[in-house]
Amino acid sequence: MNIALSAASLLLVSTVTTTATTNLLPKLPLNAARRSAGLSFINSLSTSSSIPSNPSTRLCMTMPSPEQKQTLLSCPTVALRDGTPHPAIGFGTYKVGFIPSSASSAVATGAADEPQRTAEECIRDALDVGYRFFECAEFYGNEAEVGKAIRASGVQRDELFLCSKVWTTTIEKGEEAIRARLEKTLTDLGTDYVDLYLVHWPVPGNHVDAYKTLEKLQQEGKIRNIGVSNYAVEDYKELIDEGITSKPAVNQIEINPFLYRKNTIDYFQSEGVVLQSYRSLRDGKAMQDPTLAKIGAVHSKSPAQILGRWCVQHGFIYMPKSVKKERMVKNGEVFDFELSKEEMEELDGLTSSDAFTTFEALYRKCVNRDTTKDGSMDGVKMDITID
Repeated sequence: MNIALSAASLLLVSTVTTTATTNLLPKLPLNAARRSAGLSFINSLSTSSSIPSNPSTRLCMTMPSPEQKQTLLSCPTVALRDGTPHPAIGFGTYKVGFIPSSASSAVATGAADEPQRTAEECIRDALDVGYRFFECAEFYGNEAEVGKAIRASGVQRDELFLCSKVWTTTIEKGEEAIRARLEKTLTDLGTDYVDLYLVHWPVPGNHVDAYKTLEKLQQEGKIRNIGVSNYAVEDYKELIDEGITSKPAVNQIEINPFLYRKNTIDYFQSEGVVLQSYRSLRDGKAMQDPTLAKIGAVHSKSPAQILGRWCVQHGFIYMPKSVKKERMVKNGEVFDFELSKEEMEELDGLTSSDAFTTFEALYRKCVNRDTTKDGSMDGVKMDITID
């Protein structure tokens, strides 16, 4: 079906939506109605926030304007140690089209969500919107789909910034496993190098050797820059003490106003380490926060855009994700306004002491996650900088 026919068909269905839902739903038991894909589709069309009645408005939701796309294509950059320009915004691919089997053990939420669209579909949309930095990982399980989308897009390799991470199970197995995993990543993404490769977690007893393997791979030209993820200050110091030859360019950690670990952040920035922020939008759990709403009203911006602006204004790499194209566009609209000093300070103050406690427990759980020591505290650092 071509695009024009699809749009016309949707418009036709939307004109009869109210009648359809009124006539059909009372005739079905509630549980049957919930199971009916057809009625779910009709109901989605009757929601103005999903499909506006104005066809031109619907088109704007899925097709970014030239100005919106250019904002992402020409986004600011942050210089890494060697001067490499790292885009200030990128597209996160965690849980995009695939839910890792142990995902629920890493987040303090109930059941894991089911993927709504394939990763290939989502990445195609992200590329069309203008994203050029993609944050990937072995653990995410979708790098082959990401690669398919990139190849289909026609976007040239030198226009992209590709980041991946090696998972705990591979880190534990050692150098040959890490090399094999990187080759798989390169094949899946359809490239002969990655711009950035990270140690996903500081696996006790293994992460230093894993990092030294990445140093070798960097020398071989398969990795342009190397870095770490989820490293505490003490993990970084362990790397230095063990005689690494190339300091990490990046540390990817959770950063948002509700987990703002200022002492940790200040330390890494003083070491010349660029910070990538995951859970920049806090998985959508803070969108009703009154402070975000208040500041958003001042700037005519959404809570998500306030969170994104806070990230980039602090100098962090902002990595939002969404399976919805219109949200991909909106998440990128963070470069056309500025938060005041007072607003930044108010947002900085949203982190509670409980957030630090939760972070510490998650760190202890995850450094051995999926390894042969999973579930134990074997080798886990029990005294780290949590704030």
